[in-house]
Amino acid sequence: MSPTMKLVILDRDGTINEDSAEFVKTPEEWRPLPGALEAIARLNHAGWHVVIASNQSGLGRGLFDVATLNAMHAKMHKMLAAVGARVDAVFYCPHAPEEGCACRKPEPGLFEQIGERYGIELAGLPAVGDTERDVLGAARAGCEPHLVLTGKGTRYVDRSLPDHFPKNTLRHADLAAFADFLLALETAAA
Repeated sequence: MSPTMKLVILDRDGTINEDSAEFVKTPEEWRPLPGALEAIARLNHAGWHVVIASNQSGLGRGLFDVATLNAMHAKMHKMLAAVGARVDAVFYCPHAPEEGCACRKPEPGLFEQIGERYGIELAGLPAVGDTERDVLGAARAGCEPHLVLTGKGTRYVDRSLPDHFPKNTLRHADLAAFADFLLALETAAA
């Protein structure tokens, strides 16, 4: 892949699909957020490659297995294709929090894996998520952090972000609003 490729990194649960305090454990529980799949389609149609960086500690906790995770992603890919969208790759951390790995967000490992796989610098790449872990991991990897106010991000709808969030974190109502923002920036720069 070219170092000039347009790449955006998205979190999964709470950003693309509904999140659950009990974890998303089955394909039936995987339900897209309103407008999220269409937002990815708009990014794709504007030439953006989309990849996912997701903590999937349900694997490490024994709540589901890799075959079930693959089935969830197969459903996601099928639903994306139905609206003319695609996600190029899914990078996930399978570890439970107590395992102390380098890939569980807020650690930058997943982002670094993406940079290595695509042969690109992460500096300034947009990375979108709904949690503090997402934006901290993105910032630690050099990405531009974007917080969506869906999923766990709803707690920040009517309040300012805590001081320990990256200072350059941008907020968006949802993934569709992020896509609007990114595409408007691109148009303004053209």
